[in-house]
Parts: sequence; C-alpha cells; structure tokens
Amino acid sequence: MGQSPVERGTVGRGPKVQRAVHAATLAELAEKGYAALTVDGVARRAGVHKTTVYRRWKDRESLVVDALAEHFARDIPAPDTGSVETDLLVLARALVDSMTGPVGTALLTAMYSDAGRLQEVAEARRRVFQDRYQRAEPVVTRAVERGELPEGTDALELFRALAAPIYFRLLVTDEPVGEAAADQSVAVVLTAARAGVLVRHHNGPAR
Repeated sequence: MGQSPVERGTVGRGPKVQRAVHAATLAELAEKGYAALTVDGVARRAGVHKTTVYRRWKDRESLVVDALAEHFARDIPAPDTGSVETDLLVLARALVDSMTGPVGTALLTAMYSDAGRLQEVAEARRRVFQDRYQRAEPVVTRAVERGELPEGTDALELFRALAAPIYFRLLVTDEPVGEAAADQSVAVVLTAARAGVLVRHHNGPAR
C-alpha cells in the first residue's frame, strides 16, 4: 500500500519536528486566526501525522502557547550595545516590528477577542510579557552599573513605560505604529528614568 501525501512528506523526529510544527502553527494562526486553527490543519501544513502533534502537545491551546512563546523569545533581541539608549531603541523597534507582523497581529487579535478569555491564551500573553521583561532586565542592570540610570531603577516599571505607548496605539487608538513611535517611547522613558521616577523605594513600587 502506498504512503499518503502526509506520510511521504513527514519531517522526521525531535527538534526538526518541533520546528516544523511551531512554524505551521504560526502560519495557521496568521492566516486563519485563533478560532479557526486546528491541530489537523497544523499537522497537514507541517507534514506530520496528527498523532505526532498530540504526543508533544496535549491540545490546540498548549500548542499555540508553546509556539508563540518560542517565536517571541527568538523575535525580540536581548541587546548589549554599551549604551542604554541604543539598547532600548533596539528593544522598542523590535517590539514594534514583532507586534505589527503577521504573527503579532494574530496574537493581538486572539488575546483581545473572545479567545482572550481562555486560560491558555491568557497564559500565552503572560509568557510573552515575562520573556520581554527578562530581556529588558539586564539592559537596566548594566545601565545602572555604568551610571546611566539611577540606582534602584525598576526594570519592570521601565519596560511597562516603554511598551505602554506602543500597545496604546495598537489596541486603543489604532494608529500607525512604526520606528518613530518606538523612538518616541524610548525618549520618554529615558527622561522619566533619569529623573528617578522609575526608582523603586524601600522595596515598594516605583513612585
């Protein structure tokens, strides 16, 4: 008996399968949206059997969470240019590029539609934000060590202040978001940080 097209097109095992399934998941998400995404569709696009997908991911939600977390971890750099300003410019511009691309647009649609109420989608949102914060933290630590920012500058608050204007444009006012918006966010957050507004005091929040 001959092999089916899917069987003939299988991609092997291990990391190669994971990469193929992740890529197929993101392509399906960008093309069809979260609501129409199915494990069957992902498997067909990846060239693997559906059972291969289910051996690694228990359901559609866990597959999407994993693929998104891996994608954004790779998509947003952890810069070390020697200057806090250029580090933050790299971060902010990468954030804009990431969130205005096909995958970022699909993620925003999923997170802020009815699908956003699902626990798994909320988990994807949390993991994406946590990864971005972890990439911003050493930028702030090095800047404090170099004397570019005040001692005690709160990396989490700095990242929130950096990202907030970008997400406001994307989600609230639906304005165009490009490099100029990223650069403006950096200028604003650096002014606030250098003035000590983002310093954490006595283990409490930044004032």
